[in-house]
Amino acid sequence: MPSKYANHLNYLLFYHMFFSLFYGWYIINFGGDSRGYWLFTMEQVKILNPTWMKYFGEGTTFILWLTYFPSKILGLSYPTGNLLFGFLGFIGIRYIFLLVYKHFPTNHEILGVPLFPTVFYISNLHFWTSGVGKDAIAFWAISWFLFSIQQYKEKWWQASIAFFFVYMTRPHMGQALIGGAAIAILMGTDIKRSYKFGLAALALIGSIYMSTFTLDALRMEDFNVSTLESYSSLKSGLLNKAYVGSSVNISAYSWPYKLFTYLFRPLFFDAHNIVSFISSFENLLYLWLSLFIYKNWSVEALRDMPLFLKAAMVTFIPVTFAFMNALSNLGIAMRMKNMLMIYFLLFCLYLIVHKKYTLHLRSLDRKKFFQRRQAIIDAKKKNVE
Repeated sequence: MPSKYANHLNYLLFYHMFFSLFYGWYIINFGGDSRGYWLFTMEQVKILNPTWMKYFGEGTTFILWLTYFPSKILGLSYPTGNLLFGFLGFIGIRYIFLLVYKHFPTNHEILGVPLFPTVFYISNLHFWTSGVGKDAIAFWAISWFLFSIQQYKEKWWQASIAFFFVYMTRPHMGQALIGGAAIAILMGTDIKRSYKFGLAALALIGSIYMSTFTLDALRMEDFNVSTLESYSSLKSGLLNKAYVGSSVNISAYSWPYKLFTYLFRPLFFDAHNIVSFISSFENLLYLWLSLFIYKNWSVEALRDMPLFLKAAMVTFIPVTFAFMNALSNLGIAMRMKNMLMIYFLLFCLYLIVHKKYTLHLRSLDRKKFFQRRQAIIDAKKKNVE
């Protein structure tokens, strides 16, 4: 890797650690469940005679299980916990950085600014992954999983460990991620067709088997529409009690506006504090790049797209549809979409750079063609003379 990109990884590390300190200050002053994970004051988790293994389970209890040793046994402070979780968040960012560097054919600039590695300095990418809580663990584990499946034949065991952390942190994300990875692998051209049917059957059986555990973890009976709506309403109501930002009645919106609100808001007219104001710039970038999807989309781009990005986008689509109906608070939407939004941005960027690179190769081919043609013409003239 050239030093200019290696240096950016060093800058990103210090940048991310700054956000870990800022995140702790923000939570202490404005509230949030992050301190509850470290100080074991989560009201929704009541355990008599608590020990480390009594906290082992999916979701909230899993984060308490992870924090038990450094908090209860070692007695580390909450700011130290933020640095520990923040470092894992940075490792996730590093995984994605390396994937983009290796698998994107070229770069693209806006107003003279190269999008790679600039997009890795987006503040929301760092803020929500820099402190104690589910967000940092889920983001790190998803990134590790996608990094591993890019070379799944050699790193399948790493993908298995990463999946464990995704599933235990957020079971529904684990369910979506494993399905997305299976579909992306089946879409690839490096697997024999005869093997694809076996892999598809294995993925289907595994998904059905895992769905029972996912339903238990989410305390749902099945995946029908009414049950999902009830679960979404319950979670939305609980989340909206937190100090997370301005509430927006998404339920009253049309389907297209729900999607737009989830993906691209808050914008400047929604900004009510410095966090949402900065997010407005980022969402404007998302909106701007998304306008180029139709112009740059091609079958060749989807075919050539690296496996990690295919898997991320196949996961991104159903998760987006689920969350846009569940969340009516912009602050929570910013937090929840952070797990996968970077991959949507990279998807838009890949379509742009793929077309740019393809046009460049075609221009080189045309240039070589005319050079050969001219050489033939010159040779004929020379023979005539």
